[in-house]
Amino acid sequence: MSDSLEDLRRRLSAFARERDWEQFHSPKNLSMALIAECAELVEHFQWLSEEASLQLNDEKRREVSLELADILIYTIRCADRVGVDLIQAAEEKIAINEDRYPVDRVRGDARRAEEYDK
Repeated sequence: MSDSLEDLRRRLSAFARERDWEQFHSPKNLSMALIAECAELVEHFQWLSEEASLQLNDEKRREVSLELADILIYTIRCADRVGVDLIQAAEEKIAINEDRYPVDRVRGDARRAEEYDK
């Protein structure tokens, strides 16, 4: 089993093409599906305490893993359809966040970046 994002992208693209689903996989539709899957993930944690959310039983962990898989799948498909390299985009975003949230200024403090100037 491969752990390559590119291998997953190719497999998902082939899956959609084989089923003639490319016509349904517009960025609009994929982003709508993505947000729906995110909501399904949230439902698993909605009424749990912070501690309980970290201590899922095996059945709940499996359900959560499938929701996370759906989120990853739709994210990869949407990126593919709009021509975004997710690894490159993530590296760029991490660099932006490193500048916005310097360790010596934000360590242990989870405010939004613009709130540090207040």
